[in-house]
Amino acid sequence: VQLQASGGGSVQAGDSLRLSCTASIRAFSNYNMGWFRRAPGQQREFVAAISWNGHTKFYQDSAKGRFTVSRDNQKKTVDLQMNSLKPEDTAVYYCAARRFSMSKADYDYDYWGQGTQVTVSS
Repeated sequence: VQLQASGGGSVQAGDSLRLSCTASIRAFSNYNMGWFRRAPGQQREFVAAISWNGHTKFYQDSAKGRFTVSRDNQKKTVDLQMNSLKPEDTAVYYCAARRFSMSKADYDYDYWGQGTQVTVSS
């Protein structure tokens, strides 16, 4: 199983980025997907999650109204559209996959991508 995250970059505050995660999972539609991030010197934290069928979505409070998670089970991708980016969004962003129920806890996830760097300057 491999998860490949992409789409990171360096932007100005207020800009947008779209992260994408491509999965090489045989039954991708069986997995709930999550996005997490780790800022320098910080612990990894939950950002957003989406259920296997895309019908249920969870967001960290700071992401609500700015970030949107979506998935395409045919393409085996999950995206994170990030708008109105702030310097505090600077982090390495990771996608993760989990069977069974959705979760905001990183230790519940079975598979992880390698991360993509997002840097937001003021």
